Amino acid sequence: MTDVRDPRVQDALQRACDELGLPLSYRACVYPLLRAPEGEWPQCCGGGCYPCAQTLVDVAVRTLQLLGTPRTAPVPG
Repeated sequence: MTDVRDPRVQDALQRACDELGLPLSYRACVYPLLRAPEGEWPQCCGGGCYPCAQTLVDVAVRTLQLLGTPRTAPVPG
């Protein structure tokens, strides 16, 4: 389980948000994904939500990559 309060995690999350264009005000939406990186994650519903679930997933995946702990399961379809 990732400690989202860890400064390294916060730095990686900020970088991922910057890279992928997610405003930092939405970073708390990524925390549940980082806390359970191998669990089931939401998928885009196609409803035009903002932020899109896929964007949150992309930010979480990038954050984990930056931390050197890439997501390994479940394998994206």
